Amino acid sequence: MRQKLLFIAGMFFLLAMPVLLFAQTKTLTGTVVTEKNGPVQGATIALKNNALVTVSDANGKFTISIPNNAIITVSAIGYKAQTIDVSRLSTIQVKLAGDVANLDEVVVTGLATTVKRKNLANAVAVINAKTLNGTAPAQTFDAALEGKIPGAYINANSGAPGGGISVKLRGVTSVFGNTQPLYVVDGVFVDNTATSGGLNAVTSAGTTGATSNQDNPSSRIADLRAEDIESIEILKGASAAAIYGSKASGGVVIINTKRGKQGKTNISLSQDVGFLRPIKLLGVRKFTAQTAATLPGDSATLTNQFLAAQSAGHIYDYEKEIYDHTPFLRNTVLTMNGGNEKTGFYFSVAQKDENGLVQRTGYKNTSVRLNLDHKVSDNIKLGISTNYINSSADRGLFGNDNAGVTTGIALSSTPGFAQLHPDKDGNYPANPFAASNPLQTIALMQNNESVNRFITGANLDVMLQKSNSSVTKFIGRGGIDFYNLQTSALFPSILQFEAINKGMSVQGSTKNLSTNFILSLVNTFTASSNLSLTTSGGLTRETGDYNNLLNVATQVIAGQSNVDQAGALNATQLRTKYLNQGFFLQEEALIANAITLTGGLRLDRSSNNGNVAKYYFYPKAGLSVNLTDLGVIKQGLFDNIKLRAAYGQANNVPAYGSKFTSMGVSNIGGYPGLLVNTQEGDPAIKPERQTELETGIDFSLLKGRLGFELTYYHKNIRDFLLLTTPPASSGYAQQWTNAGNLTNHGIELGLNAKPVALKDVVWNTSVNFWFNRSKITKLTVPPVQLGSTGGVLLGTFQIEQGKSATQIVGLNGKGIGVLGDTEPTFQMNTYNEVTFFNKLSLRFLIHWKKGGQNVNVTSLQNVFGGTSATYDNPSSIPHVPYGVSQLMKIGSDAHQTVETSTYLRFREIGLYYTFNKLPGTFVKSINVGASLNNYFTITKYKGYDPEVSNFGTGFSSGVDIDPYPSSKRAALHVSFNF
Repeated sequence: MRQKLLFIAGMFFLLAMPVLLFAQTKTLTGTVVTEKNGPVQGATIALKNNALVTVSDANGKFTISIPNNAIITVSAIGYKAQTIDVSRLSTIQVKLAGDVANLDEVVVTGLATTVKRKNLANAVAVINAKTLNGTAPAQTFDAALEGKIPGAYINANSGAPGGGISVKLRGVTSVFGNTQPLYVVDGVFVDNTATSGGLNAVTSAGTTGATSNQDNPSSRIADLRAEDIESIEILKGASAAAIYGSKASGGVVIINTKRGKQGKTNISLSQDVGFLRPIKLLGVRKFTAQTAATLPGDSATLTNQFLAAQSAGHIYDYEKEIYDHTPFLRNTVLTMNGGNEKTGFYFSVAQKDENGLVQRTGYKNTSVRLNLDHKVSDNIKLGISTNYINSSADRGLFGNDNAGVTTGIALSSTPGFAQLHPDKDGNYPANPFAASNPLQTIALMQNNESVNRFITGANLDVMLQKSNSSVTKFIGRGGIDFYNLQTSALFPSILQFEAINKGMSVQGSTKNLSTNFILSLVNTFTASSNLSLTTSGGLTRETGDYNNLLNVATQVIAGQSNVDQAGALNATQLRTKYLNQGFFLQEEALIANAITLTGGLRLDRSSNNGNVAKYYFYPKAGLSVNLTDLGVIKQGLFDNIKLRAAYGQANNVPAYGSKFTSMGVSNIGGYPGLLVNTQEGDPAIKPERQTELETGIDFSLLKGRLGFELTYYHKNIRDFLLLTTPPASSGYAQQWTNAGNLTNHGIELGLNAKPVALKDVVWNTSVNFWFNRSKITKLTVPPVQLGSTGGVLLGTFQIEQGKSATQIVGLNGKGIGVLGDTEPTFQMNTYNEVTFFNKLSLRFLIHWKKGGQNVNVTSLQNVFGGTSATYDNPSSIPHVPYGVSQLMKIGSDAHQTVETSTYLRFREIGLYYTFNKLPGTFVKSINVGASLNNYFTITKYKGYDPEVSNFGTGFSSGVDIDPYPSSKRAALHVSFNF
């Protein structure tokens, strides 16, 4: 197979090798301005049918070397593009009209094709660099997405440094399969696996090994640097993402990094400094001698402990002592970009260093990127993207815990009169109220994730044939993503909870290699001025090799961390591999520049399927009709009206190993042997099939100053995967199966406007509204409870026919009933930018999530431990404190833990000023600013943050069990452009 591919690629090269033709060139200079004659910075000036591109500077000026007979296209975000014949010009001024609906924006329609938004059949969300990172930069790339994607439900798994975000696009697409979108960076499919650090060996919260989701590992997409990203396109449903194959069932996030442009080399140096603060503290109980005596233990002893601490002035607020800090953050970025008519380059080097709210936690990230684009000839273009990332995150010990040792769980039962501080020799006392002394744990343990990562991609465009009516190209995309993740968790023997294990070292090593390529042929045939056909087809291949080795050593020699310096060692290894192959064919027809018809199909097979040789067929189709361009509706009040509909299917491959009943190695009488696993595989297991129908209408009016986008979608998922409990007679405890069908449907409404467009004041705004509803339409097994802790006693998820896929059930005082649903009632956001005199810019993003419930175990844990700040408040039961009334409900009513998580959050606020008229020519401009990130939150939620998902990036979200508290950020920014 490999030899055939090499032969085909070689033939393409031979066919494409042109005879170089030399033409006379000239220099074109110009200025890009608005209709009010204000300069447009960052406008793209591109030579038609060529690779030559440059951008305008802060004053709207540009210079480009072009052939004498050139035609250029001038475009900018928020403006209508213009195509201009400059064959007789050497200088030019281009006035761009406003276009808040971004109708001329080019977006993806296939693996190798694009289309203008005005002719697009799908609702594709686009995030530009300014929206992503230009207002109030977040700590990690995944956190920068929060609140910005219509149709998405995004939760932070934890506030711990280093990220960890759960993203669901248009509802639940799987229960036990992949629920996260596919991330594609410059054509490279990048891995987003969350790998456990093995902390469950200490906390006993869940299973051990890499597959655990209860110790809050970070997601690997957090490694990316937002500063390098030019734009992001989000394909949210199967009708748009189907052509990407089996890894795209949860949607596709297409990330395009910055590239070099023709012209003088531009250098930018930026520096951010700032600090963090906790978003919220819960407060602690104010004890008296009487209330202290009610804690578990001997009442006389407790009273004496309290009185002794009170007389010595040793009453502490340990929550404030541990969380209420103001750590420092800094971020330095150096970028260079430029090029000539042949070669363009973009280079960046960046370093981020942030301390965490909790002592001895923090996050560091160093990144180096080099993107090169070279025009080998008029017919061959080559692009290479390289990125090296080194990151280190110290994440502490938080989250779900059945041993009482994590920081939050230990604090929940530790009163302020407990004496936890070290003596003059540094020795920490034992905590009589919990299994650990949290001050000692923070000071002596470590939990680090360290990553070295290389992402390299290549793009090859070869013109095979060109005539007046037909153009044929070969387009190759692909690359590799390799990372080496080292996790290290060390618990010295001196720790209170290590009395039995006498010291523990948990060392993990993970190597992951992902590769992919897409080889395609694209032909554009222009039959007439009213008909253009684009045909594309090709093949794809993706591989993955994930190897995790986790060593848990106990009885570790004091001062040592190596696992060989221990009395006992337990090793587990998880290796997963996959090979996905596919073929695709797509036809796009543009009729009268107003009607777009799209049809395509995808054939996929995967090594994870029960039948590895079988190809599954997934079609797609789309139709958009621009009524104004077609002449059905005359332009007047409406500038553009488009009706659209799209249909598509995608698949989600079964989980690795679900088709096998694996064997365990045993030693019986000194002889090696095998034991049958308690988990039964299904050799006939099939991929989940997702079918989506999407319809909508887009229109703009008032000369492009107001744009609307309305989308309705209905999505069916058939044969979704479940790990069920079979009958006892089967001999197995669990069984993989294709268990049923579920649906999602919802509405997405978007508005873009320019309410003010004066010479000195411009206001751009966008408002988005969306919601999703799900339902289990078929279930071939009895209802399945999963995804939380405590079961119906505290609230858990239940997969049940006829009910929402994200319902929460639990005891309701009369039995088991529905207590809530994690799916919000709706979500809204608004992004605004007000610019004064083209220099001062105020930007802000507000996000409103209405409804949706969390399983809030944090608040109950504090009540159960007797330390809740509201414990002694009056309750509805006369003469019974609030805390006691809550304890009385345990075992009969779980309403107290299922809590609505509505919030209104000012996610980002930024104020920036640009100095672009500076003496001399060395510094082109200076940009200074200040920003706030997640700084103001309005909510009645009782936990640290209503946006929480302790149980990782899978199906379960909204589970809140004493996480690392979330933080808000304030920063100052300055950048110099040379």
